[in-house]
Amino acid sequence: MATTAVLGLAGEYAVAAELCRQDIYCQLTLRNHKRTDLLADTGDQVYRISVKTKQKQKWPKIKGIWRKGELLVFVDYRSKEQSSPPDFYVLNVSAWKKVVARIKKRVNDSRTKIDDENTLYWPASKGKNNGWVGCEVQIEDVIDYKDAWPTKR
Repeated sequence: MATTAVLGLAGEYAVAAELCRQDIYCQLTLRNHKRTDLLADTGDQVYRISVKTKQKQKWPKIKGIWRKGELLVFVDYRSKEQSSPPDFYVLNVSAWKKVVARIKKRVNDSRTKIDDENTLYWPASKGKNNGWVGCEVQIEDVIDYKDAWPTKR
């Protein structure tokens, strides 16, 4: 199993490679831009892409996207042979809002809130001074967005 940092890079490179394969210009930001791992240009639109990669059951502590032109790409290497490509789940802001609302409903905890950045959080409470930010995302949460890449015009 890869370390978290190496796994994250593998996911970013896999997304970049897939976009380039689709003839969409893409480049890594080299960690210089908060919440933006890649930039992609379809010719009509430039996207800021945040990539989340996993090998286990769930993607942990996922924060939201909220700005126009943002994409959140979930990369799944679970149960994949080393020579096999991962699965990709591609969400725009509208799709992410639907997913995080479903997760909030599933969690069924009245303390949970969704902030202006479409991030699920639990406010500070007795014994938990800092609260909790982000949510676990499962395949079932994003399955409708498998390979929902932006298209080049």
